[in-house]
Amino acid sequence: MGNAALRELAAIEDVPIDSLAGEVVAIDAHNWLYRYLTTVVRFTRDDAYTTPNGEEVANLIGICQGVPRFLENDVTPVFVFDGAVTDLKADEVEQRREARAVREEQLERAREEGDAMEVARLESQTQRLTDTIQSTSRELLERLDLPVVEAPAEGEAQCAHMAADGTVDAAGTEDYDALLFGSPVTYRDLTSSGDVERMELQATLDRHGITYEQLVDAGILCGTDFNDGVHGVGPKTAIDAIQEHGDLFGVLDARGEELPHADRIRNLFFDPPVTDDYDIDLTVTPDLDAAREFVVDGWGVASDEVDRGFERIRDATQQTGLDRWS
Repeated sequence: MGNAALRELAAIEDVPIDSLAGEVVAIDAHNWLYRYLTTVVRFTRDDAYTTPNGEEVANLIGICQGVPRFLENDVTPVFVFDGAVTDLKADEVEQRREARAVREEQLERAREEGDAMEVARLESQTQRLTDTIQSTSRELLERLDLPVVEAPAEGEAQCAHMAADGTVDAAGTEDYDALLFGSPVTYRDLTSSGDVERMELQATLDRHGITYEQLVDAGILCGTDFNDGVHGVGPKTAIDAIQEHGDLFGVLDARGEELPHADRIRNLFFDPPVTDDYDIDLTVTPDLDAAREFVVDGWGVASDEVDRGFERIRDATQQTGLDRWS
């Protein structure tokens, strides 16, 4: 998710989702799915998305809930899936795994005690994108004829790259690090029912009178997915220090601090592992019969949880009237 302290640096405004009409948005698929996954698990009966052998595919309900919001507002989503975890992020991933293990122990206790509210809360917090969730999400999106891109590493980095080179109009992710990866425009809160947040890179730079490189340095001082921040340095202090000392290394020297792998962290933002090896077809022709058969018959998801979503997708693709929905 990146460091939420970056929010204080970013130029963000609320905009209605219908203002995105006609745009193509690269969606950080893992990030987007996780938001729906936790909501479905918390507020839907578990037998609606659990197969007879105990596999949970709440993601299929989430996709059926989330995709219509894009299509009804004439937004074309391009779903970008994470690739390999970078070495610098491995520690963060391990910490998340350990935290989830603790919550899983708490979940077992809550089940034993019959605390239904606590069980629902902890079940949503212990969700992870299993191999089954990964594969079934791709297969459903394929049947819905929605573009999918496989990133070599970080999904938000690939989204930012595609936005920066003009392949798409914007990145869509909750991760503030998309700003540091150079996404000119990033949309957040795409899973909400209200307005979305528009985060702009150039407006952020203009607000602070700094360069993109200096913004990355300020972000690193605050902390990112790839490093802990420097103790005692928050967003305002980071900007002030960068303005005074010029760059990350000038700040570290002035404070007598060291930051392990500082060069590698900076280079990861400036030149992340991304790919141009994809072919995006914006002519979306969903096969809703095949999609419903896959979800309901193939994976045993309750039809009443997804039929309305399929209806909304059908209505949206029929009513838009644009060539790409033909």
